[in-house]
Amino acid sequence: VQLQASGGGLVQPGDSLRLSCTATVRTFRLYTWGWFRQAPGKEREFVAAISADGGIPEYADSVKGRATISRYNARNTVDLQLNSLRPDDSAVYYCARSRFRSTTARSGDYDYWGQGTQVTVSS
Repeated sequence: VQLQASGGGLVQPGDSLRLSCTATVRTFRLYTWGWFRQAPGKEREFVAAISADGGIPEYADSVKGRATISRYNARNTVDLQLNSLRPDDSAVYYCARSRFRSTTARSGDYDYWGQGTQVTVSS
């Protein structure tokens, strides 16, 4: 299983970004997919996840109301739309596959990880 994340970049506060993650797996639809982020000197933290069953999303409080996670099973892709970006959103964003069909915020529940895409929010 390989995950390729893209869409990061340098943006200004208040801007939006859409991150995308494509997975090379034939059974994409059977898994929950998540996004995590890690800023320098900080631990990796959960951002959002979307379940295999029904595409039910879960969001961290820090992005709730500003983020939308979507999955496109036909394209093996999971996207993360981030709006009203703030400097504290700056981090490397990782997509990951969960071993469970329901959403989970625990990084230990994810078994495959992408290489990450850098998001920098700065004026």
